[in-house]
Amino acid sequence: MRLKITVAVVIVGLIVLYTGAYTIDETEQVVITQFGRPIGEPKKEPGLYFKIPVIQQANYFPKNLLDWDGDPGQIPTLDKTFIWVDTFARWKIVDPLLFFQTVNNVVGALARLDDIIDSAVRNFVTSYSLIETVRSTNRELDTFEIVAVEIKDTRPLGEVIMGRGKITKGILEQAQPKLSKFGIELVDVKIKRLNYVEEVRKSVYGRMIAERKQVAEKFRSEGMGEARKIEGEKEKALKQITSEAYRRAQEVKGKADAEATLIYAQAYGKDPEFYSFLETLELYKKAIDKESTLILSTDSEFLKYFKGYQGEGFGQDLPGQQR
Repeated sequence: MRLKITVAVVIVGLIVLYTGAYTIDETEQVVITQFGRPIGEPKKEPGLYFKIPVIQQANYFPKNLLDWDGDPGQIPTLDKTFIWVDTFARWKIVDPLLFFQTVNNVVGALARLDDIIDSAVRNFVTSYSLIETVRSTNRELDTFEIVAVEIKDTRPLGEVIMGRGKITKGILEQAQPKLSKFGIELVDVKIKRLNYVEEVRKSVYGRMIAERKQVAEKFRSEGMGEARKIEGEKEKALKQITSEAYRRAQEVKGKADAEATLIYAQAYGKDPEFYSFLETLELYKKAIDKESTLILSTDSEFLKYFKGYQGEGFGQDLPGQQR
């Protein structure tokens, strides 16, 4: 009997020890509650801890960074341009006891973050123009960006404008005091995406396409002008080369004619009769062929070299004629 009692006591002790012990790792923190009410200080350091079984309850909360992703919303800017704004944030629980007493759990905390951060985002976006929301400096925009933004900033180049970075910093500074009373620290807030609403986006895309076509047409016309210029220079160079070649050809031809004339003159001077004979033979070759018919007088100078030739068919007296 005593043995059974001893075994029962040991078993109960083990159950009490098992249900009364709990551990905390590096990413957790615990608030102990007794009958639903928190008691003692929150446990934030990792290790093994003990509580009263059944009566006390360990409530775990994350100690690392948590994310909040807002729902995209349609917000008008100061210049009445409606845009879709999508934001996200990083936060953490810095006072688990206050967190437990106010929002109780992460789901309740996210609902508070929705209300507070969304309100701060709307306040800042509506307080500044679109160019302040999408830019960090007033550097000179290129053609594509001017069409997309639709606003041309007139401040001197190099001067820093409010910019998206300062807007998100303002959102953080406005939302943090409201979250501190829930034991929450807002670490960072960023604008994930900006976009035009559907109606505005279609018109902006149309203007962007028209602008791109205008720029393309400009480049095309400049290219055609450059091509015409190159073609003109080519024609000019070609005519210059042709005229220079013609001039040189005429010079060579003139020199050749002069030399030929000189040779002819020298040959004529040495034997005029032989020169005349050769020239007459060339004339016969050009003027007389098998298709030619000539009617000439017997005393014509054209046939003077045939008159004294004694051969068959040549130089013989015709009947009734005297040579």
